[in-house]
Amino acid sequence: MQLHPKLIDLSLGRVETLMARLGNPERQLPPVVHVAGTNGKGSTLAVMRAGLEAAGKRVHVYTSPHLVRFHERIRVAGELISEAELTALLEECEEANRGEPITFFEITTAAAFLAFQRTPADIVLLETGLGGRLDATNLIDKPRLTVITPVSLDHQQFLGDTLGQVAAEKAGILKPGVPCVLARQPAEAREAIAGRAAEIRAPLIEQGRDWHIAQHGTNLVFDDARGRKLFPAPSLAGPHQVENAGLAIAALMRLGELSPKPAAIADGILGAAWPARLQRLTQGPLFDLLPGDWELWLDGGHNPAAGQILAIHAASAWRGMPLHLVTGMMNSKAAGDFLAPLKDRAESIAAVAIPGEANSFSAADLAHIAGGRAEASVADAIRHIVASHPGPARVLICGSLYLAGTILADNQ
Repeated sequence: MQLHPKLIDLSLGRVETLMARLGNPERQLPPVVHVAGTNGKGSTLAVMRAGLEAAGKRVHVYTSPHLVRFHERIRVAGELISEAELTALLEECEEANRGEPITFFEITTAAAFLAFQRTPADIVLLETGLGGRLDATNLIDKPRLTVITPVSLDHQQFLGDTLGQVAAEKAGILKPGVPCVLARQPAEAREAIAGRAAEIRAPLIEQGRDWHIAQHGTNLVFDDARGRKLFPAPSLAGPHQVENAGLAIAALMRLGELSPKPAAIADGILGAAWPARLQRLTQGPLFDLLPGDWELWLDGGHNPAAGQILAIHAASAWRGMPLHLVTGMMNSKAAGDFLAPLKDRAESIAAVAIPGEANSFSAADLAHIAGGRAEASVADAIRHIVASHPGPARVLICGSLYLAGTILADNQ
């Protein structure tokens, strides 16, 4: 297969040609919920999927990136796609592409659409890969609903240098007459999204105006024009998961005949799982390096907003024990901005290179940015932390989904 010379090249022409040769399976799908945004897409989709499945619905899901194995990206009617089926679909797409340039994400999106077309389901949950306007998933011309999670600066080399430019790219998934459930946004991002919505007459259902979410004790309180409903607090850790759960609730309640009843939504909030998002690790070789009264956590967040989220969680929920960071990051990320809010919360910071990633920061360069020390590996970093600091304490491995994937693969 001849992949396009650029790993990422936001354009719809190549994938439109391929989809036409495949018979346009994207036009023959169950109702689609299309989700864009910077942070929280995966967690929001995880709650939506769990709520729909608790209601007995068959759900197709397309997410990215994967953490350990590629087939994590495609869930067909509730089950991860098999390796054999995925291989056959990619070969079919490759044959239809006739050796023409295509990006990795484009051809895998085509394979996902084929899989979803051929297996009956009630609904498709579709996550954008990057941006929205020129994302390969944006071939869906009439989704049932669109959802935009909080927008912040990330992937500026592709999406623009300002929050307004990034938000405008995300707003590219809006479609005329199709409602969009919108998370709370910074003013500049909201202005760009609202402007596009007005231009194409896409109704906005906005947090803070049309719906509200708050946590009171062990309950979530959700308010909208239909009244107040109580749900359980999320199983996913972190105060930001209250916002993500609220967005999922607001979206699920606007799916018409597909909307789960509140009891199923509650089951989804409690049952949702999303690895490497403030995930506590309780087994494996890295966990075994820690004394029994220590904790090991993993998070794949990598942009400034994610750093703020982690710092807020550390300040509110992790005050009882010292926090030590082990971080690795891709060199396209604003490492200083991600780490800045965390520095005041951490007793120490260790930097590592991400194994197998040519575009990772070196441990030395990231240590310089972080004001910490360089280590040869995550295991070496943990050994140094334990030897140098009294316990009990928490260790948080963070900074990259690529790093998180290697941790999950090696720590099983």
